[in-house]
Amino acid sequence: MKSREVALCGLLNALAVVILSFGGLIPGATYCAPLLAMAVLLPVREEYGLPMAGAAWVSVSLLSLLLTPDRETALVYVFFGWYPLLRPRLARIPCRWARLAVKLLLCTGTILLLYGAVLRLMGLTADLLEAGRLLRLALLALGNLVFLLLDAALERLTLLWRQKFRKRFFH
Repeated sequence: MKSREVALCGLLNALAVVILSFGGLIPGATYCAPLLAMAVLLPVREEYGLPMAGAAWVSVSLLSLLLTPDRETALVYVFFGWYPLLRPRLARIPCRWARLAVKLLLCTGTILLLYGAVLRLMGLTADLLEAGRLLRLALLALGNLVFLLLDAALERLTLLWRQKFRKRFFH
């Protein structure tokens, strides 16, 4: 059974890294590729639990930083790739509005950390400062909206895995 676990995790990790590599090759895929890579690792979390899924996130993060041509794609995955691991715990928050507020706070904080790091590492401060305050707030709001769409997509993909695809891989 251990060999099957290692094989599935290795295969899905490799697929996630390949998807992240395409993020730098296909125009506009900088943000789509990390989201797809997160979805690819859902079966690891569902079948083998949080420790194995955490190890998968760490290994894909390190490999993407080393192998992907677009550093921003890799950094988006590093900063947001842990969210599918935390998502089941957030789902336990009983109040829907509190759950939404926590998700939005997590997203906003992560976006600010991510682009703070990008600005420091890549030296893009002058470009960002030229953009108006209203534009930056609009981009932050759009980032939160995309995050909520990601959350809904992860929920549906998890249900799809449990109801249809799991039977095909695990009898």
